[in-house]
Amino acid sequence: MTLDLDAYFARIGWSGERRPTVEVLRSVHRAHMLGIPFENLDPVLGSAPSLALPDLEAKLVRGGRGGYCYEHNTLLAAVLTRLGFRVTLLTARVVLGAAPGDIRPRTHMLLKVETEDDPTAYVADVGFGASGALLEPIPLVVDAELLDTPRHHRLVHAPHDGPLELWELQTEKGGVWEPQYEFTLEPFEAPDYDVINWHVATNPRSPFQQAVYAQRTLPGLHRALSGRTLVETADDGTVTERELGGTAEVLRVLAEDFGVRLPEGTVLPG
Repeated sequence: MTLDLDAYFARIGWSGERRPTVEVLRSVHRAHMLGIPFENLDPVLGSAPSLALPDLEAKLVRGGRGGYCYEHNTLLAAVLTRLGFRVTLLTARVVLGAAPGDIRPRTHMLLKVETEDDPTAYVADVGFGASGALLEPIPLVVDAELLDTPRHHRLVHAPHDGPLELWELQTEKGGVWEPQYEFTLEPFEAPDYDVINWHVATNPRSPFQQAVYAQRTLPGLHRALSGRTLVETADDGTVTERELGGTAEVLRVLAEDFGVRLPEGTVLPG
């Protein structure tokens, strides 16, 4: 399939020189984060989302929908490849919120990206559904820090027993570095994500099966919906939280506040 770059760039509100440079990578990454929401409505409604590029374009670019990490980062990888970037698919183990000693499976997709004007590779990730997500790509350099305003990230090496170096993405909150996920540089391929995506979307123990999760990053504000709890965090740290009244209000908030348009007549469980 030929990806419609014009439609994608219109969706994220980006215009610029289409070259594989660091500046283009940064600006496209941030525009994607601001332009397309994170959401898991397909698993909640009983299906695994397709990762085929025509389906991703129909859903995320033309369909007024968002998606989760495999959808976002598969789409971004296709866009960046078309622009001439060299892209390697990676998989991470989410450690955010894990209890000490917990070992979670590798279920998060991210990208290593190489540009034409910088010998340093970058980590790009537009699909991490959390307030600690990267707004811009971060250099793949140990102890590298990124002030992706209003956020602050760094990459460090974490101890482990494997043969490859383990990288950990951290975000700074209130003067404390909070781990988000860990990964190695082992390349993954599209069929690997078909398997992981099916597991995450259909396993009854998967959190993405059990409740609605949506995230929207806007200028000056981050909005998060977990089940019926809506949390808005301003760039100055001010947090407001409220409980939604029921599934009808959830659908309204998804449409009005997150830009997620579901087909008329959609009924959410619970």
